[in-house]
Amino acid sequence: MNTWRLVTVLAVAGAALVGCESPPKAEAGPTPWPAVVPGEAAAGGEAEAGKMEEAASTGSPAVGQEAPDFTLMDQNDDPVRLRDLREKWVVLYFYPKDDTAGCIREATDFTKLLFQLRDMNAAVYGVSEDSTASHRQFIEKHSLGLPLLSDPDHKVMKEYGAWVTTKVAGKTHERAIRTTFLIGPDGIIRYHWPEVIPQGHAERVRQKLAGLQREHNHEE
Repeated sequence: MNTWRLVTVLAVAGAALVGCESPPKAEAGPTPWPAVVPGEAAAGGEAEAGKMEEAASTGSPAVGQEAPDFTLMDQNDDPVRLRDLREKWVVLYFYPKDDTAGCIREATDFTKLLFQLRDMNAAVYGVSEDSTASHRQFIEKHSLGLPLLSDPDHKVMKEYGAWVTTKVAGKTHERAIRTTFLIGPDGIIRYHWPEVIPQGHAERVRQKLAGLQREHNHEE
């Protein structure tokens, strides 16, 4: 193998190991949200935030709207229906790929906080395009405690603006972005993170949920 070919192979392999996104990403254009959710940049650092390049889709449902209903299969091939989760807070987070660096961090961090979130009447669900078999392997390998939902045709991801189209070198690519919705017990979207830094995100979700619950209790 000549030197040029060896360098190329190593570069491709390195890119595959580092990222958690599917196809290559283009520079994000303007969006109706800030480039990084307030608090995310401070927690992850400006340099880390700059690496994300995950543009929120303008097709996302807005805060204050009813969350689009769905039925997806979990890792055990059991159906999960959003409408059956009324009276609970739902943390619905979308991620690009099982068993990749950022996705491992996000899932393990949510697992560590599961008991606290459940005590706050909250259920956590991760969603990606991976198969239910892939989800089972991911959960077993990393001892995850949360259910993962499979959306192979991207229908739900598109409804929530988590599946976007970008252009790279004149070619169109579709890919998942990392985004999270906090849905109230009434089925209304109460908060949306259009872009997410995996490190520390679960804790920021817990803190936001605690704040929203305090506001609700104060109003009562």
